[in-house]
Parts: sequence; structure tokens; C-alpha cells
Amino acid sequence: MLDKVLPTNSATDLPVKPVEQVGQIASTPKIREKSAEQQELPQQPITKEKTEKVIESMNEFLKASNTHLKFQYHEDLQKYYVAIVDDTTNEVVKEIPPKKLLDMYAAMEEYMGLLFDKKA
Repeated sequence: MLDKVLPTNSATDLPVKPVEQVGQIASTPKIREKSAEQQELPQQPITKEKTEKVIESMNEFLKASNTHLKFQYHEDLQKYYVAIVDDTTNEVVKEIPPKKLLDMYAAMEEYMGLLFDKKA
């Protein structure tokens, strides 16, 4: 029955190549290879001086837009967040991450602690 669907004596038949096996996929190049520089350098701890230097360079970059960075400490989460402050009005333009989001996260964390950490 296949002979009727696919004639074998046709002049338009194309040569058929065998399908590669799945095991041969390993020959493809790896996408997420680390560069030689990344593999050789051990990660160094971030010091206060390096952090201040980066903050100064970012503030220098932001001078053109009349803004500066301000690092603020969130007491409940005990983590820092960044506020971009306008130099002329001293108003917070943007917070990264937003303080409201951090407040909600702290409230959820406290609520989860009440449910699971403390015994009745």
C-alpha cells in the first residue's frame, strides 16, 4: 500500500540522509561557558572602600540629571535599599526596591512567623 503513496521509481526522488542519533548532540558548543578570566579570578569580599568608590562614581554619573543615590536601611528586614534623590527638591524620585514592597514583605514574613514559628 505504501508503494501507491510513495512511488519508488520516480525521477524526482531526492537522496535521503540518515538521521543523526540523539547522543551526537554533545558535539554542539556549550552556551554558558565561563570565560578564562572568570574561571581564574577568585571572588574577593566587597569592602566598605570599594562600595563607597562605586557609590561616588554612580553619583558622578547621575550629576547630569541633578540626582544622587542614597542608601537606606530597612529596620524590619535588616537590609539596605537604594533611593534616587533629586538634588534641587531633596525629593525621592525612585526607590530600588520600593519601600512599600519591602514593608509588605516584612509584614508577610512576620505573619508567617506567627503562623509557623511560634507554638500555641
